[in-house]
Amino acid sequence: QVELLESGGGLVQTGGSLRLSCAASGRTFSTYGMGWFRQGPGKEREFVAAISWSGASIYYADFVKGRFIISRDNAKNTVYLQMNSLKPEDTAVYYCARRASTAAGVATTIGDYGTWGQGTQVTVSS
Repeated sequence: QVELLESGGGLVQTGGSLRLSCAASGRTFSTYGMGWFRQGPGKEREFVAAISWSGASIYYADFVKGRFIISRDNAKNTVYLQMNSLKPEDTAVYYCARRASTAAGVATTIGDYGTWGQGTQVTVSS
C-alpha cells in the first residue's frame, strides 16, 4: 500500500518562501499523477497544483499562478511544491495526493485522487 509523507511546512513571514516535499513509498510512483491541495481554517479542502506522471503536464489554481511551482523527481519518489511570495491567506494544511488511476494528464478535483498524505501545516504571518 502506498503511503505519502509530506514535510517542509512551518511558520514564515509574508513574502517568504517554503518548499514542501511529499515522499511516496512503493515502486509505482512514476506511473501516477500527483497533486497538492490545501485546507485553511474553517474552509473546505481546495486544489492547489497538479503534475502528470511524467511532469510534462502541470496545472495550477489561479490563486497560486506565478508564485508556486510543482515538480517531481521520479527517481526519488518525491513531489515538491515550491511556494514563493507567500501571503497570510496561504495559511493552511497542505496535502499531497496520488491519482486514483494511472490516467494521463492532470486532475483538479478531490475525487480524482485516491491516496492522501497526513498534511503539513503552513502558517504565514502578516
